[in-house]
Amino acid sequence: MMNKWQDLLHKMKDKPAIMAVLNVTPDSFSDGGKFINKNKAVERCHQMVTEGADIIDIGGESTRPGSQVIDYNEEIDRIIPVIEAIKSFAPLISVDTRNSQTMRQALTAGATIVNDISALTYDSEAIKVVAEYQCPTVLMHMQGTPQTMQKNPQYQDVTKDVLHFLNQKIHECETYGIDKTLLIIDPGIGFGKTLNDNCLLLSNIREFQALGCLILLGTSRKSFIGQISGEEKADRRLPGSISSLIWGRSQGVQMFRVHDVQETKQALDVYEAIASASASS
Repeated sequence: MMNKWQDLLHKMKDKPAIMAVLNVTPDSFSDGGKFINKNKAVERCHQMVTEGADIIDIGGESTRPGSQVIDYNEEIDRIIPVIEAIKSFAPLISVDTRNSQTMRQALTAGATIVNDISALTYDSEAIKVVAEYQCPTVLMHMQGTPQTMQKNPQYQDVTKDVLHFLNQKIHECETYGIDKTLLIIDPGIGFGKTLNDNCLLLSNIREFQALGCLILLGTSRKSFIGQISGEEKADRRLPGSISSLIWGRSQGVQMFRVHDVQETKQALDVYEAIASASASS
């Protein structure tokens, strides 16, 4: 699996990677309940791979604002059968979890990447698991918890504050012997941020390159797009999602976590073709 990761790194020298969301939960904000059945989840994975997904990101616990914590055994029961069913054809599998037990079992079952919304802070054993497996790991910034994060988020300077947090987590990972080249940073759009915070982070996203890690951006269908556009239904926020990811790509972002793979790939392919022609003219 790490050979597949090296292949993806090589690809990302020229083109961004698409991380496709697969929520096997009953209550995720945009597609909760659609893929909690294993067969439907596998079918959806086949579709996203065909459409051009580079990574399938499987989550078994909803972390939308106000969501409730579930026992990690329930999370494992949702995730592991799907990983085992798709590992033969999925390009790379990421496990979207903050629980060390889930990470360990997912990595053993066939996942390659850990995607932790708490940047390995929720579970004190999580950083040890990542160090043991030396796996690519997403460190995301979140102020508060999913239960509290949107009640009253406050920052002195949101860009500087998020940069400082992520820089600290990178150094902490290095002290545990985790190779920095395996770390991916995510500013956590929508996780403990106001509309203005989200827009400021996006406008300053290029500054995160200074941390020396790959940047993952997850704006797909998020509520800030609804706040700007007035669109209440998450699955009708595709135009805003694409607009934000094209902006991110123009600022050097290398990875995008999305729900709509085919549409995202088309938008990025067109952008890359224009950018390439502009660079060679």
